[in-house]
Amino acid sequence: MSRVKGGMNALKRRRNVLKAVKGYRFGRSKKERQAREAIFHAGKYAFAHRKDKKNDMRHLWTIRISAGLATTTLGASGKAMSYSKFMGALKKAEIAINRKMLSELAAMHPNTFKIILEKVS
Repeated sequence: MSRVKGGMNALKRRRNVLKAVKGYRFGRSKKERQAREAIFHAGKYAFAHRKDKKNDMRHLWTIRISAGLATTTLGASGKAMSYSKFMGALKKAEIAINRKMLSELAAMHPNTFKIILEKVS
């Protein structure tokens, strides 16, 4: 069997790796081995941070709902409802609105949010 030289494939592979690290600094953008390592780490961080992003958004929704509750007072007592009591009351009243929609209502449509709050309490 005749020998096959892999120069073309190696060059293609190297070119693609170095294209992927365009904009990186120092050896990570010029040396194949460091570039491969950089791509591997970047992929791990990208995966982890996509997961973190979902958690960050949920945290933001909680903050917005809490802020909406703090600005709205209830009846004669003049007290604001806490986030946890509000979510419990929503479940008890069988109102199925997710946190994302509630945060949107609290931030953009406070009158509608107040109507929901009055239904719950």
